[in-house]
Amino acid sequence: MTNPTDAEAIAQVLAARFGETLAVDPETAGLETLRRMAGRRVHRRYLDRPVTPDLLRLLCAVALSSPSKSDLQQGDIVIVADPSKRRAIFDLIPSMPWMAEAPVFLVFCGDGQRMPRISEMRGKPFPNDHLDAFFNATVDGAIVLASFIAAAEAVGLGCCPISVVRNRCDVLRDVLSLPKRVVPIAGLTVGWPAAPGRLSPRLALDARVHVDRYDDGRLEAQLDEYDRRRNAAEPGLRPRDADRWGEVPFYGWSEDKARQYAEAQRTDFGAFVRAQGFNLD
Repeated sequence: MTNPTDAEAIAQVLAARFGETLAVDPETAGLETLRRMAGRRVHRRYLDRPVTPDLLRLLCAVALSSPSKSDLQQGDIVIVADPSKRRAIFDLIPSMPWMAEAPVFLVFCGDGQRMPRISEMRGKPFPNDHLDAFFNATVDGAIVLASFIAAAEAVGLGCCPISVVRNRCDVLRDVLSLPKRVVPIAGLTVGWPAAPGRLSPRLALDARVHVDRYDDGRLEAQLDEYDRRRNAAEPGLRPRDADRWGEVPFYGWSEDKARQYAEAQRTDFGAFVRAQGFNLD
């Protein structure tokens, strides 16, 4: 049996991802890159094989070549190499042992302190001390995170973003010596995959791609379709907090996420961001 072309492979993986068969023109430029991006998987198991410092620095350079709001360059990367610092962070999240097992652990940050410092150094006022400054910095950092993942996967590495590091931003700030106006966005484990990883089905495109106006008029039907499609691909989802919420006839993704967010999470994050010097007004 011959291997599918890039166009066929993209159509196959997106059908598995979204439940929709897309037309993919085989003459489209860049199909190899699109195939790799469309087929990305979550990787939480890694080989005992180092990622060389030169490769890691190359990936950082590629990630930091990503778009930046007004060329402000406010997305930063912290490479956590010190074993004691890694352990201090990993001990906060014992439910994720793959963090400690990964050869590389990074923290991506929104850096809102550089611009006020530049303004001061150049003798200029900085009247933009409001919510948009925080938004710009965190969006820049998120773009850098996504770009790093794409670059890492291009060379064969696997990644897993870790947003739970924000559960204890105060500890992360102290361990990494984050100054005022610098906030952590997410951690990232990186390594050579020890297993194929998991292809996560996604909500149908029509639920997330809008034309001319936002339209969620079919959300209930779209959730039902997605719950059942995801359950067929990933059966056996374990009910979350069954003692509190009881049993339901069908336990799918939407029920699981509703239960997850029925518990308050990171209610102190706004206070942390303000304590870091951001004005959220």
